[in-house]
Amino acid sequence: MSWQQINPKQILLQKIADNGGWVNAHTHIDRSYIINDANYSKTADPLHLKWDHPDDFKAKVSVEDIVNHMSQVIENQLAQGVQALGSFIDCDSVVKDKNLRAADIVKTKYKDQIDLKFIHQPIKGLMDKTELKWFLEAASFVDIIGGLPERDSLLKIGVDRKADHLDILFDTAKKHKKPLHVHVDQLNDPNQRDTELLIQKTREHDYAGKVAAIHCISLAAQDKKYRESIYKQLVEQDIIVIACPSAWIDSRRNEISAPSHNSLTPVEEMLPAGVKVALGTDDIADIYKPFSDGDMWTELRFLLEGLHLYDIDALAKIATIHGKSALFIK
Repeated sequence: MSWQQINPKQILLQKIADNGGWVNAHTHIDRSYIINDANYSKTADPLHLKWDHPDDFKAKVSVEDIVNHMSQVIENQLAQGVQALGSFIDCDSVVKDKNLRAADIVKTKYKDQIDLKFIHQPIKGLMDKTELKWFLEAASFVDIIGGLPERDSLLKIGVDRKADHLDILFDTAKKHKKPLHVHVDQLNDPNQRDTELLIQKTREHDYAGKVAAIHCISLAAQDKKYRESIYKQLVEQDIIVIACPSAWIDSRRNEISAPSHNSLTPVEEMLPAGVKVALGTDDIADIYKPFSDGDMWTELRFLLEGLHLYDIDALAKIATIHGKSALFIK
C-alpha cells in the first residue's frame, strides 16, 4: 500500500490564485483602523449601540484622512492578492459627502490594481427625512445600493419599519438601475426572519438576479424545513449570499431555544441547494471588530472549519468566482 501526502491549504490557495485571486465581497473600509484609547471601551457594546459609536470620528475626520484609512485597507488586500473588493460606506448626516469624495479619490488611485465597488450604508436608517435625503443623493454615486433594514426595526425605533426600508431600497435601485446589497439576519436568532422578507420584496419588485444578502446567520437557528424552503427561494430569485465568518463568531450566549448550530451562515447546506455564496471580511480594526486584520485566509478558514466544509473546489469558488458574481463583476 502506498500513499502520497498532500497539502490541502496549498492546493486551495493555488486554485484561488488560478481564479485571479481573492474577492472580498463585503467590508467597511471608510471606518477601518479607527480604534484608539477613547473608543476601545465601546467595542464590547451590542450591535445596535455600535451603529452610532463611529459618529465622533465621522464628524471630525477629513476627506484626506478617510482616503488614508481606505488606502491602508486596500494595500492590505493587495498584499494578499485580492482582485476585487466591495465596501459599504456610511452615507448620512454626520459624515455627509466626505466618504463619497474619498471613495472617488481612492477609485482613481487604485483603478489599475483592484476592482473596487462602493455600496452606500444607511447606518441611520431611512425613516428620518434628513437621513433619507443623504441616502438618495448618494445613490447616483455608489456602484451598488446598500441596505440595513434592522436599523428601522423594533430594536432601534420602537416600530417595525423594515419592510418600508426595503421598499425604499428597491425603488432607489430600480430608479438608478443598480444592484442591491442588504444586511439580513445578523443576530443568530430564530425570531429573526429578514432573509424571508428580503426574498418577498425581491419578488414583489421583480428584481431577481440583482440582489445579494449579507450574513443570513439567523437561518441556522431555524428548523430544517424552514431553512430548506428559504434556500429554494434564494435560488429561485437568484439571490447571492455573502458570508463573513469571523464577524459573527462572537454571537452572544442566550436562553433562546433553537436547533443545535453555530453562528455561521449555513453555507454547507446552501451550496448543495444551489445557493451561490461569497466571502467577506466585514469590519476591519474598528469599533465593531477591533482585532480583525482583514485576512482573507482567516475568513475562509473560519468558514471551512466551522462548517466542516472541505470541498476545495467549492471553497475556491466562494473565495473568487462567487465573490465577483456578488459584486456584479463580469
